[in-house]
Amino acid sequence: MALNYIWVGFFLIAFIVGLIKLIFLGDTEIFTTMMKALFDRAKLGFELSLGLTGILALWMGIMKIGEKGGMINILARLVSPLFTRLFPEVPKNHPAIGSMMMNFSANMLGLDNAATPLGLKAMKDLQELNPKKDTASNAQIMFLVLNTSGLTLIPVSILALRAMKGSTNPTDVFLPILIATFISSMVGLIFTALVQKINLLQPIILAYLLGTTAIIGGMATYVWHLHDPDKISTFTNVFSNLLLFLIIISFISVALFKKINIYDAFIEGAKDGFQVAVSIIPYLVAMLAAIGVFTASGAMEWVLDIFRFGFAHLGIDTRFVDGLPTAFMKPLTGGGARAAMVESWVEHGVDSFVGHLTSILQGSTETTFYVLAVYFGSVKIKNTRYAATAGIVADIAGIIAAIVVTYLFFGNLK
Repeated sequence: MALNYIWVGFFLIAFIVGLIKLIFLGDTEIFTTMMKALFDRAKLGFELSLGLTGILALWMGIMKIGEKGGMINILARLVSPLFTRLFPEVPKNHPAIGSMMMNFSANMLGLDNAATPLGLKAMKDLQELNPKKDTASNAQIMFLVLNTSGLTLIPVSILALRAMKGSTNPTDVFLPILIATFISSMVGLIFTALVQKINLLQPIILAYLLGTTAIIGGMATYVWHLHDPDKISTFTNVFSNLLLFLIIISFISVALFKKINIYDAFIEGAKDGFQVAVSIIPYLVAMLAAIGVFTASGAMEWVLDIFRFGFAHLGIDTRFVDGLPTAFMKPLTGGGARAAMVESWVEHGVDSFVGHLTSILQGSTETTFYVLAVYFGSVKIKNTRYAATAGIVADIAGIIAAIVVTYLFFGNLK
């Protein structure tokens, strides 16, 4: 319902701003500009959705190889000691563990649309263990918070869109996104654990969390000491693409060992990727059109000018302000945030500071309110308790982290 009001609001506010410019400022071209933006963004939304078909088919195919070959199950076993402590209500080896792992795996690969059906399956499995069917259980809330914090290992859709828009180095946002989304997930986990009185100082939990923190922190520290933007770009590019290819090779190798028909598995998954790409066309067209007309009217610039004025008076660099529309939209709708990201590329360039910032913001968190509404709605839960609060805390942490790492990696850009 909130998304409905936001979408309608974009058009109504754009119309009012257009009237003000026409009547009081004598801008006779304003509605021509707005209509041109409306049609251009609708066309762009369709083209981008179709352009995603190939990359989604590729990664959905790889995911299917990992699923049938057993690599996903191997990953599930690796995290099982952690999950049994973060989800004490869930029995060991319960189907919910595997469902949650599959959902997290899809999110880690940046396949947010593919992650949804897996997440719904996990929520259904957790609901079977829920003693109060209309009230969210602790396990369901922990799952939702970790889901909405959006830990992303490979932001496939973002990398594909950056490549389509002509980025000279589409993968250079890989490491910054990993750092930002990790911080978001950690904050969400700590907040929820405190509420649920889960002891995160247990040796096994500490081993997982500190180990992951050490790896990501070590990479961030290494990048920090490089200083030279060219060296940072080279390291990020080499590391990102090497890790991506290692994941593909590991999925294929395990499937080969299990004597799975790898080609058929890939084709089966790729077909799903095509369906996912086609399914997002109306959502991306709808949000791009609304944001496009809102921006063309000048309303977006008025809103950003207010933030720019405030931060400038505090002596803070204001380049990040132009990326805030993506940050505002992300908790509400993935399609809207994606559209705001693309809009920033049209305005500033995909390889600009703002272009990198919005790419990182898009990958730093998930669509909190959408996930809460869809996942809890699927099992008819009415009382969500503190789930929204925990999700928002993680979102804010992710947004702040995204801004900071953008300055760290790309602060030299305009």
